[in-house]
Amino acid sequence: MIRTRSLPADGSRLRRLAPLALPAAWGAVAVAWKFGCPLARQPGLPMRIATSVVFVTVGLGMVLGLRRGLVRELDRVRAVAAAAQRVLLRPLPARLDGLALAAGQLSASRGASVGGDLYEAVATPYGVRIVIGDVRGHGLPALGAVAAVLGSFREAAHDEPELAGVLRRLERALERHLRERARDEHPARAGAEPEHPAAEEFVTLLLLEVRADGRLAVLNCGHPGPYRLGHRVERLPLGDPLPPLGVLPLPAALVPYAAARLLPGETLVLHTDGAEEARDHRGRFFALDAALAAMPGEAPAAVVRRVHAALLDHTGGRPADDIALLVVRNDRVRVPAQPAEPGLRRPRPAPSSHC
Repeated sequence: MIRTRSLPADGSRLRRLAPLALPAAWGAVAVAWKFGCPLARQPGLPMRIATSVVFVTVGLGMVLGLRRGLVRELDRVRAVAAAAQRVLLRPLPARLDGLALAAGQLSASRGASVGGDLYEAVATPYGVRIVIGDVRGHGLPALGAVAAVLGSFREAAHDEPELAGVLRRLERALERHLRERARDEHPARAGAEPEHPAAEEFVTLLLLEVRADGRLAVLNCGHPGPYRLGHRVERLPLGDPLPPLGVLPLPAALVPYAAARLLPGETLVLHTDGAEEARDHRGRFFALDAALAAMPGEAPAAVVRRVHAALLDHTGGRPADDIALLVVRNDRVRVPAQPAEPGLRRPRPAPSSHC
């Protein structure tokens, strides 16, 4: 087993050194020529110039060879990171059970397309279920909690008939992640449970279910409420919020807020707090509601694209926090009541018989 692990490492090391083979060989020849050839030791300006050209060429070849190897290694690392990011925060389908969807994220970590924000949408027998959340902090260190919550949601959304059951599954998954992380950070206490594993990390989260008739069921764990775009832009009411996951245990009774609807043609814009807390160079917050009011009737993908562009312009291309958007539009057709065809009459009930 040890031998099979060392062979790939040796092979990759040899591949990294391969671009330096030709410059190194040429350098060895140049050194041998300089110190072994009597002609090269002769004084005079022409011979000095020739010797300098030889060694500059060798040095330049070694630098270019090393740079080429580093560029190849960087391309491989970027390809692996991009594949991992697509698996973790995979693109949403453009349509899902009569709904049009689009989502995207701006990461505060330079060069990363995912960070501490998460989102997902799946079609289930109980309706289209959507989650959007924000892990405390941002960037790559928050990916562990993102993976734990998303992995649990992708299973629980199909298994749990009630939205409250989905949320409890997410809470248990986050608790397991925090315990394992605490053990890794404090290996001396590997045999004991950490006292406060949730004290350093928590997740604000919005769990939403869009049913076939457009009715919404929502559980909100300290997350910003979404905007509904119809005849006007308005904040969707969500009822009393629950505590963020990881701060306090969820209450025994979880009753989703179910007094809102998403009518055909209306759009729902879910977002993380980074969208409304983004500041410009003067310290002014980004007006998300005003930006959404300027794009009535836009498709979900266009809304995401235009809001991201406005956010980058507002922050000078450097957002201080991760920003996630998920836009869903109800494209289901409302079927009006069909009138009876002329000339057709409903059958009258038969007269009751009397004894």
